[in-house]
Amino acid sequence: MTGPEAAIRRHRRRDPLTLAIAAHEKAIALRAATRLPAAEVACRRALAAYVEAEGARHPDVANALVELGQILEARDRPREARRCQARALAILTAHGRATPREAPDPDVTRLRIRARVFVAGLDRALGAYAAADRNFAAALREATRAFGARDADVASILNNLGVLRKAQGRYAEAARFYRRALPILRAARDRAALATLYHNLGGIEHARGRYAAGEPPARKSVALREAVFGRAHVAVAADVAALAAIVEGRGRLAEAARLYERALAVFRRKLGEESTEVALNLASLATLRQQQGRGAEAGRLFARALPLQERLFGRGHPEVAMTVHNLAFHERAEGRLARAASLYARALRAFRRTLGPRHPHTRLCAANQRAVAAERREPMTEAR
Repeated sequence: MTGPEAAIRRHRRRDPLTLAIAAHEKAIALRAATRLPAAEVACRRALAAYVEAEGARHPDVANALVELGQILEARDRPREARRCQARALAILTAHGRATPREAPDPDVTRLRIRARVFVAGLDRALGAYAAADRNFAAALREATRAFGARDADVASILNNLGVLRKAQGRYAEAARFYRRALPILRAARDRAALATLYHNLGGIEHARGRYAAGEPPARKSVALREAVFGRAHVAVAADVAALAAIVEGRGRLAEAARLYERALAVFRRKLGEESTEVALNLASLATLRQQQGRGAEAGRLFARALPLQERLFGRGHPEVAMTVHNLAFHERAEGRLARAASLYARALRAFRRTLGPRHPHTRLCAANQRAVAAERREPMTEAR
């Protein structure tokens, strides 16, 4: 092709803003399809092109950083993801200060709120609960002021606050946040967001040991998410794994094992053997196998899960502490009481440091440590 039309096409290929928009849209589509390495490449290309076209402090750059942060989080790189989201938040906050007399752009306001929510969520995932609490509270105030109490972003923040309260062991508060979000999301008819909320409603009942109450919302979450994404999506697998934990709590161990295996197959295929989801669900399956009397298999699963979790989360993370606690249960059941005592002491130190002495996990671990000490017929040494 020659002439003006070919010249226009060549110009479009060279125009950095056109390239940025196309690469950004491609990154979003690739992340939705769980093609995460390709999504990261496309998003970094978009980011560089936005900077070239509009400068490093433009809201479009922040938008690409928000997308890149989500991709990195999905790739189990939470610290890199947090840096992206914090950089996006700084750009968007500075943009608002630079244009105080102009009417706020609602798209920029939403993006700033979402960047703050992502920062808070990553702080929660990294165990920095106080920082997460501050950012979630600030995001909730801004979203309510800007868009009203019935806005979908307000519901998302309420849901996130529920997840944080669950991690802090404040289960009644978590349930209240979820219940506040539920009518907003029902009115919005957002099936994916509703699936997330039902997942969390099931999870809080699981944490309380109310497994029969937790099963209906957990099954709703699987059904809703499957209707949106199909059976083989990572988010559906996460819902299936949560349902497995509830079914396990109800004593239906064979069914729970099938659900864990189904979820693990998706996680392995979509995220790889070294992902956090694989690490967490291997540990869950290990605990279940121990309950089924399959101690040798449980030991092999723990031997794979714990080093992977330590590498991904760090040795002192509460998720790692829970796996150490469950490994101690396995060692105790196998009659290796000295090993169990050592593991309970390690888990208890981590729980006390990260969750505090009153958290249910801390109390359960302390009780199990005392029980092992009594079985060994020797005085218990308190973990410091």
